[in-house]
Amino acid sequence: MRVVVIGGGSIGERHVRCFQQTRRVDVALCEIDAALRERVAQAYRLRETFGDVDEAVERGFQAAVICTPAHLHVALARKFVAAGTHVLIEKPLSVSLEGVAELAAAASEANLVAAVAYVYRAHPALAAMREAIQSGRFGRPLHATVVAGQNFPHYRPAYRQSYYTDHATGGGAVQDALTHLVDAVQWLVGPIDRLAADAAHQKLEGVTVEDTVGVIARHGDVPAVYSLNQFQPPNETTITVACEHGAARFEYHRRRWRWMTHPESPWQDEPCEPLERDTLFQMQAARFLDAIEHGAPPLCSLAEGWLALRANLAILRSVQSNSWQSTEPLS
Repeated sequence: MRVVVIGGGSIGERHVRCFQQTRRVDVALCEIDAALRERVAQAYRLRETFGDVDEAVERGFQAAVICTPAHLHVALARKFVAAGTHVLIEKPLSVSLEGVAELAAAASEANLVAAVAYVYRAHPALAAMREAIQSGRFGRPLHATVVAGQNFPHYRPAYRQSYYTDHATGGGAVQDALTHLVDAVQWLVGPIDRLAADAAHQKLEGVTVEDTVGVIARHGDVPAVYSLNQFQPPNETTITVACEHGAARFEYHRRRWRWMTHPESPWQDEPCEPLERDTLFQMQAARFLDAIEHGAPPLCSLAEGWLALRANLAILRSVQSNSWQSTEPLS
């Protein structure tokens, strides 16, 4: 299969590398910056590169991975879908609902895979915890709590020269980091119906977008609380779901999930195998290829990415209006 990655920035380069590592595809790159395009092409010995997306569309790739700033995602995906190409779209799906319904209808009519790259879903510990919760092992979910933070400049030193600086291109903590956690909890307990949020720019130098977010939300009958910042020294993420007969906790930074069913009893740990830097992205790439070749469901469908987008937009509206917000309907 021939796959083209659109955008050669840090996440695009990672997709180039991880799709290559599946050893199932030939990978090409489309990037308008000639110097960046050449550097990535040489680093990964790419046989095909493009400086113009329309040329890439016309070359008949079986799949495209959209890694541009988020405001361009839907328009680019629609170009490829119109040409009969399957698409994997980086998160967030977009920065507005414009064109999403049309993209979904076009992909469905053409029987194409359209997926969104919420890579937490590839984590074996989170997937195992979800299976345990959905099996009814701990009873009905009653409450979810998310606490997360990292030193963003340490991991992304070029953030001031990227999409991150502006909400209009997918920037800020809500659309960059919190959206992964919102999607994960929606995957665990169901979609958000309504929420209230607060956010602030507390520390990150050179930007004015929020680096700190707090959200209270209702996932149907399940209340949830989210807390995230992008400047603390520890790189830690926990998602706890309290149920009728126990609690389950995903600890991203410890590569495990754990559970407890009785007060004062110890946590029972369910670790997973050690994960390398690219493992989750390789697994995501493999699942996308499986969806194309074998009809298996992608890790995150376009409809599920649409739910996360609705939540992102509701959070930003709530911060601006200082009020509770409902998520927008799908149609």
